[in-house]
Amino acid sequence: MHGEPITESRPVEAKVKWASFGGYIGSVALLGALQAVDADHSLIAFWPDWLEALTIPLLPTAIAAVAGWKAKHTARPDLPPSQR
Repeated sequence: MHGEPITESRPVEAKVKWASFGGYIGSVALLGALQAVDADHSLIAFWPDWLEALTIPLLPTAIAAVAGWKAKHTARPDLPPSQR
């Protein structure tokens, strides 16, 4: 009815692993920085509130993007050479 069940298990590509790890590390770094800034609001007070809301999430996003871009592609030997 829904097709054949998928029985093969493909490993998670290195790019996905590194991007996920980078996002996690970026989030931890951002939370640590925000904890440190919490005592001294003058460090980010010069930004308008709307700009803070837009730029603060960019740190983990940028780290995840760079980690995914730098990681090597996982080869798929099950594909024909023209599709690898």
